[in-house]
Amino acid sequence: MISFKNDYSTIAHPYVMDKLISYRDEINEVYGDDYHSDNAKKLIREKIKCDSDIYFISGGTITNMISISAFLKPYEAVIAVKSGHINVHETGAVEGQGHKIIEVDGYDGKIRREDIINVIKKHVDHHMVKPKLVFISNATEVGSVYTKAELKELKDICVKYDLYLYLDGARLAVSLSASDLSYEDYAKLTDAFYIGGTKIGAYFGEALVINNKSLAFEFNYSLKHYGGLLAKGFMAGIAFEALMENNLYYEIGKEQNEKAKYLSDKLKNIGISFNSNSKTNQIFPILNKKIVDELLKEFSFEIWDNISDDKIVVRFVTTFKTNYKDMDLLIEKIKSLR
Repeated sequence: MISFKNDYSTIAHPYVMDKLISYRDEINEVYGDDYHSDNAKKLIREKIKCDSDIYFISGGTITNMISISAFLKPYEAVIAVKSGHINVHETGAVEGQGHKIIEVDGYDGKIRREDIINVIKKHVDHHMVKPKLVFISNATEVGSVYTKAELKELKDICVKYDLYLYLDGARLAVSLSASDLSYEDYAKLTDAFYIGGTKIGAYFGEALVINNKSLAFEFNYSLKHYGGLLAKGFMAGIAFEALMENNLYYEIGKEQNEKAKYLSDKLKNIGISFNSNSKTNQIFPILNKKIVDELLKEFSFEIWDNISDDKIVVRFVTTFKTNYKDMDLLIEKIKSLR
């Protein structure tokens, strides 16, 4: 079975794996009080050019849940697009901690300035939850990316209305390659964001970067309280050491985007239309049911949405492991079934 299902089905990028194995005989301090974690944080700070607080957490859902729960008072709420990861794919983890998610339509998977203003206008007193944090992802759930101008506009409106801007960076590497945003921009324009490792070549781990010092106060207590403090923190430290060295993190994202563009262009050339204008490593072709049923016999991928009885949106995801031969096989199979 050839997989285009997601970008975290392999153990790790070869360089990350080699790095881990090279330290197999080491004895390290635990709970993140080790050289590798300190060095990884140093390498991240060099890229973001900011003395932010950094914490290594196992995965995206727990990072979002702990961060949002720590940042907000019990009555404070989150603004997110309907397709936002915390709203759709995290089993109510944030709302399970008592923080309502206020849905907005957005556009192309992204929150707009007017979406935030409309929410603020509707939440007028203490009989309602208080909007306090804007949740966004880059890249988004539909593969689109925020530009620097768009992120700055969101930051400005958050400052105006005293809101926190929090960015889910599960696929930050592909956004760095596909947009005009830099590591430094993310540090300047958000209160907190995370650098995703799980979907970008690490065996596990996300690096939470808290830029707003008031939000970092006693965050380590929340991290432990919610079960997010890694006993073997040095393992996440080693992974991020490897990803931050030699610009590897950026290069993985760039490679994944290039492969997705190759696949997308080839599919467009044979007349396939798409449900999203993705610029990153997730693409969303529209196929008829017969083609989908046949493809599933040889390929693994996500069924994303059912447009009609016969029209289905699927998701193909490319990774550092994806090879061009497999993509050509997929293209030829679709071509033969049309």
